[in-house]
This record gives sequence, structure tokens and C-alpha cells, in this order.
Amino acid sequence: MSAAGVVPRVRNRAAALFAVLVLAVTAACTGGDGSSPSSTSPSPRTGAATHVLAVKIDNVAPARPHTGLEGADIVYVEQVEAGLSRILAVYSADLPPVIGPVRSARETDLELLRQFDRPALAFSGAQSRLLPVIDRAPVDAVPPSQAPRAYFRSPDRPAPHNLYLRPERIPFTASGVDAAAELGLRVGAAPSGGEPEDRRTIRYPSASVTFTWSAEDERWLVSLDGAPARTAQGERIGAGTVVVQDVDVRESDFRDRSGNNTPFTETVGAGDAVVLRDGRAYEARWSRSSAAADTVFTSPEGQRVDLAEGPLWILYTPRG
Repeated sequence: MSAAGVVPRVRNRAAALFAVLVLAVTAACTGGDGSSPSSTSPSPRTGAATHVLAVKIDNVAPARPHTGLEGADIVYVEQVEAGLSRILAVYSADLPPVIGPVRSARETDLELLRQFDRPALAFSGAQSRLLPVIDRAPVDAVPPSQAPRAYFRSPDRPAPHNLYLRPERIPFTASGVDAAAELGLRVGAAPSGGEPEDRRTIRYPSASVTFTWSAEDERWLVSLDGAPARTAQGERIGAGTVVVQDVDVRESDFRDRSGNNTPFTETVGAGDAVVLRDGRAYEARWSRSSAAADTVFTSPEGQRVDLAEGPLWILYTPRG
């Protein structure tokens, strides 16, 4: 089935509703970190047309290589419990047939995604106290319990690192427009100045992401925790533009099953950033006036910073 083909929504028929609920119980999963499968209704909420799909993706060694990550328009990297990192991949221009491994949502995701017009959010589950917050958020939540036919477990890996999404089976149609363009970002010439740079490592307490410039490939090659990031087919994953965005990271009201606090990354506000493109590093500023506003990246002189061709990676790093 093509990306334009969506799963028919279940109508108010008692038998069909019962079948969906049975499937939901069978297919629902936990996030492996104290999360619960998210479902308070038998089918995804309906709202404004959604053309952006965000998928929460695992980012520890047993979850690699990732599947479908190379097809994301934007890849966000954020800090989670115990100093680890997790990925929120955003798709709109094109959809891979399979994406994963899929993991549980975080409170940070909800504020981050307010930049998009009611996106679809695919995730494995969430902490029980977070589920009502997700229900109230302006997203179309599509965890396994609401779209059981869209998910499957791979026998090649142990749980919880083996849950995958078939995006063509959720109520979502790709717009054909790059998700970065949905935020008002555009491909264009590099800003003036900048410093030559061929390698940059972003470190979290228990994780790291390294970008190495490849002039031959005209992209930044990605390494995760010191190992080259590869597709499921063994090819290197790369980025056209990388933004390292300094943000405030604070404790939230949520903890995992081990008692570790879930950090909340504040993506509304303003601060410094570094933009990597074309083998150079550019000092920049970021600003986002409200949760409903887009994030704007500018040069120190106030000029808009444009992107290079290719996927955009944005990494949130704690200030200081």
C-alpha cells in the first residue's frame, strides 16, 4: 500500500470495535521504562489534516542500526533519563516502509511538536501520568493500542528494542513538502563567515553524537556513541545541516521505573546555537516566542540562516 493509502477508520459498529480492542490488547506494548500503552479510545483522534509524522525512536546500542531514520526530514536528539539520548524523527516529504525501533514518548516531545500543525505522533507508550497530557496535546497520537496493524515486533532483537512502525497503516498522508519547510526553514546559500570544521561531537552524560564532514559525500556523517550510524542496509547515515541548540534542561514531574527523573527540554525561548554545513561552523541564535511559534535561526547580525540540501539534525544541549 502506498503512503497515500490510509487505514480505514473503524465506524460505530460493535463487532468491529470489539475486534479492534482485542487487537489492541494483543499488540499494545510498554516502553520498557515504566511506560504504559496509550489508549483511552479505540481509534486515533481526528482534527485538522495532518501532514507531518513524528516517530519516537530508540537510541541505545541494542536499537541499532536504525530502520528508516535516513528518510527523516528532521532528526531531533534530546536527553532522557540516566543521561541517555533519544530521537524524535519527523517525516513529511517521503515515508520509509518501516521505521524503528519505536519507543515511548516524553513530555518534551509535546512542546517541541507544537511547531507543527497537529502532527501525528507514533510512540510505543508513555508513563501513565503522562497519558492524559498526551490526550490533551494538539497531536494525533497513534501508539500500538490505537493502530495495532501498524506495528510489529521483530524476532531479530530483544524487547523493548524490537518494535517497528509501518507508517502506511496509520491515518497519515505525507504532504510531499519537507518538514523543515513546514517550519519556515529553507535551503539556500551559506551565511558569510564561519570557521572551517570537519568534526564536532555533542556529549550527553551517557551518550554522544559525532558529525564528521565528508567532502566527497557533501554531508556530515553521523556516529552514535562512537560507532558509525548506519542504515538497516549498512550504508552510512548523514546530515546536510546540523544545528546544536543550547537550551534549558530541567527536572520534570515524571520519573522512570528506576526512579530516574525525566528531563524536560525547554524549546521555547532564545539562546545560542551552532550551525554546521558545508564543512564549516557558524555561530547563530535561535528564538521561539511561544509553543505555537516556529523556531527561527539567525546569524549574530540577525540574518536568517538557510539550510544545505539533505536531512536536518537538531541536537538540544544543556546550557552552561
